[in-house]
Amino acid sequence: MDLAKKLLEAILPGRILAVQVGMTRTAVLAEVEGEIRCGLAGTLANPEFKHGRQPSVRNAGHLHEMDSMELAALVKSPSHTETSIGLAAINALLPKQPKAWVELNAEDYLILHCRGKNVAMIGHFPFIQRLKPIVKNLWVLELRPREGDLPAEAAPDIVPQADFIAITGTTLINKTFDGLLCLRQLNATVVMLGPSTPLSTILYDFGVDIVSGTIVEDPNATIMGVGQGISLHQLRQAGYVRLVTLKKDDKTAQ
Repeated sequence: MDLAKKLLEAILPGRILAVQVGMTRTAVLAEVEGEIRCGLAGTLANPEFKHGRQPSVRNAGHLHEMDSMELAALVKSPSHTETSIGLAAINALLPKQPKAWVELNAEDYLILHCRGKNVAMIGHFPFIQRLKPIVKNLWVLELRPREGDLPAEAAPDIVPQADFIAITGTTLINKTFDGLLCLRQLNATVVMLGPSTPLSTILYDFGVDIVSGTIVEDPNATIMGVGQGISLHQLRQAGYVRLVTLKKDDKTAQ
């Protein structure tokens, strides 16, 4: 199965209003069913690209003129920056499923359910120090490891040991999601988290048990902030976004 294909099949038609590629966040503003929405994704660069001949964003300056499906289809691009734009467009265009989510963020879910467990975290999240004292083992895997982190290359040794796998939504951008999920033990619980995460039950069919993402409450303020380098922490502080979690069967977010 192809997750990107399934997400593209699920999105609603819309009119693209604006695209911003900020330092850490990418945002797409769209009109969908008469409502203004904003989708977010992490911004990833392409340091290996030769920008004179191979720009990271081929249609830069005209992205807002693109058809919504065409923009969302950039999620399949070999450019990480274009993939970020495509995923942000998908997150703006996906049908809302308010009956499927609860007002709970990934940090609270993990604290509630991971006590005494082995946890592999793909991505360095700000709540790591709060989680460490209550779990048996916490392994943090990062492409750019900080102190105490493990390099991403350690995944084949670490992920199979984990009872819980907390995986950043940016793995959908750098195309590492499928490879990481293949490493898990069958009874492990997989949590996808972060603003890049598509709030869709489609993820259940691809091995994700808990989907924790971001609802944008103030689309215009959010896209303005993204264009000026705003962080997720600042977005939350300002009340522009809120964090919600989708539940699956018996692995619900209580």
